[in-house]
Formats: sequence, C-alpha cells, structure tokens
Amino acid sequence: MTRFVFHITATDGPARTGAITMRRGTIRTPAFMPVGTAATVKALRASEVAAAGADIILGNTYHLMLRPSAERIARLGGLHNFMGWHGPILTDSGGYQVMSLSALTKRSEEGVSFASHLDGTRHMMSPERSMEIQRLLGSDIVMAFDELVALPAPREAVEAAMHRSMRWARRSRDAFDAGGEHAEAAALFGIQQGGLDERLRAESASHLQEIGFDGYAIGGLAVGEGQEAMFGCLDHAPGQLPEAAPRYLMGVGKPDDIVGAVQRGVDMFDCVLPTRSGRNGQAFTRSGPLNLRNARHNEDQAPLDAECGCPSCRTGVSRAYLHHLVKSGEMLGAILMTEHNIWFYQELMANLRAAIAAGTLTSFAASFLGRYKNRDAS
Repeated sequence: MTRFVFHITATDGPARTGAITMRRGTIRTPAFMPVGTAATVKALRASEVAAAGADIILGNTYHLMLRPSAERIARLGGLHNFMGWHGPILTDSGGYQVMSLSALTKRSEEGVSFASHLDGTRHMMSPERSMEIQRLLGSDIVMAFDELVALPAPREAVEAAMHRSMRWARRSRDAFDAGGEHAEAAALFGIQQGGLDERLRAESASHLQEIGFDGYAIGGLAVGEGQEAMFGCLDHAPGQLPEAAPRYLMGVGKPDDIVGAVQRGVDMFDCVLPTRSGRNGQAFTRSGPLNLRNARHNEDQAPLDAECGCPSCRTGVSRAYLHHLVKSGEMLGAILMTEHNIWFYQELMANLRAAIAAGTLTSFAASFLGRYKNRDAS
C-alpha cells in the first residue's frame, strides 16, 4: 500500500508540477480541491466532480462533527463510503471555523470551546479531538489543528496565535500518530502561520519541520489582506517550507490568485468560490466572470465559454437559457453553473500543469491574466 509519495516531475522558476500518490489514487499537482463542506460538493454528484477532472476533494471537520457527526459517519463506513467519493479526501481541522465563528467561541491553551451554530450546544475542539474526528471520517490527508486571526491584526496577536498553533501542531502530531491503522494509511499536514510577517513565517516553518509532516500548508491568508499583500507573503512563504513536500495554500481562491500562487511555488488549493458563485449566478470564463442575472444575457445564444469542455458548453447550452434558469430560481441553473465552474477550475489547473512541464508558465500566465482581467463581471 502506498501511503504518501510526492514526486516533482518538472519545474519552471519556483513553480512545480508533479503528483502525490496515495492508496486511493494519484493527485496531480498543482491541484484544486473542490470543497465538499457537508459531505457534498454542493449541487453535484461525486461522479460529476470526478468527470470534471478533480483528483481530490475537501471535507469540513467542524461541520461534519456537528451534522451528521463523525461517529455516525464512521458507523456508516467512513466519509468516502458515505458520500460515494472514492478518491482521496483532505479534511480541514476546524481552525478556520474557530476564527469565522469567533462570537460563539472561547479559546484557551486546551483548545476552543464553542456553541454550535445549529442548536447552541457546547463543544470542545482541541488538537486531540480534531485528530479523532478526522480519523473517524477516514480522511486521507489530515490537517493539524491551528489558530488563525483575521487580517489586519496587531503583530502581537499574530505572533501569539502562531506560537499556539505550533504547540497545537506538536499535539496534533502526537494524537495523529496514536491513531493506529488510520495513521499508517493517511498523511498529516502542518500549517504555517505568521500573518504577513516574514520572520514569523520563517519561525513557524522551522517549528513545523522540527516536528515533521508529510506536507505543509500556508495558513492565515485570504482572510482580509487583499491580493497584493497575499502575493507579497507568497514571495517568501513557500520557499521557507521543504522543497520535497507539497505546499498547500488554504482557502484560495480566485483564478488569478491561483495563477499567481502557482508561479510562487504553491502545489495545492481549495476554495468555495466556484460552487458558491455557481449557486449565485456567476460563471467563470476565460474572458472573466459573468453575472448571468444581468439582462444583457437574456437573448444571448452563445455558451458560457466556447473553449470549455463542460457538458453545458460542449452541447451548446446558451447563456440565455442559463439566465432564465437563474432568474427563475430553478435548481437546474445552480447545477449547471456549478458544474461549469468546477470544470473551469480543473481545466485551469491542467493548463498550469502543462505550461510548467513545457517551461512556458510565464507566457501562459501573461496570456491568461491579460484576457481574464480585461473584463469586468457582466
């Protein structure tokens, strides 16, 4: 059984392409992971997500813990069996929800006590409990439990959260290693913190490497700092992490964010944007995002993107029809728009991988960004 092997096949500047091999399949990198928060990539069957080209999806520890519960999913054969996805699954640790639901939480060195946003019941999330939940889910890639802060924030708050995250990373490592058969089959990623501060990022990376992880995430970005500041951080953060391990930028992002991050050496991404946008009438295209609620599309017979391989674009489903579905609130509109967006993201990743392998990433990125940014959402 192959537990976890990362192999880089080509580089182009800091950018890398390669593959992660695990027991449930191979993840081609750079990779985008569609988000399946509640055991579903919203509006799509698991087979449709796979058909779009996704090798791996993401599940949410916090939400699955609350409903239907990790224990129930374990009794039903684990998350893969529960949702019918047979490739690798990465589960986040719950750290982001700790930040985003801060009004309901109380933090301490032990962990985070919080009230459920569903029914108000009290729960404790600690590094040990996060590892237990991810083990019960049967995750292939487990994320260490961390603390992050929204930006901008005082340096003192960012530094304190980074140091606590490193203490929690050690506890996550110990709890994961005690997980028996699951620990023997799954991988554990540590999460670098430190906000936009290069020295704090370097210190965090050093702590994580002392502990030792299969992969390393860049956490604490896409939390309010803006693209320019994020790219400034990514000019140094990936290079502070081990070259031989995959680097995962959590919660990112827009297509132009992804292109810029790949150019700076990032290998893995996740974001709710393609599915959330699809449900809200926004489609991503090579010429920029389209708002299908706009009346300008009501008699437009063109497909969303003539170069897209998704079923709707391939069979000529028109913008006019999608406009009608979106404006009418028909569920088919959300389904078709989401499917298109997932295809768009996966085709972008395939093109990035091909460009890195060919040594043409700079020209591909300039061409893609020039075309994509030349158009406002319409």
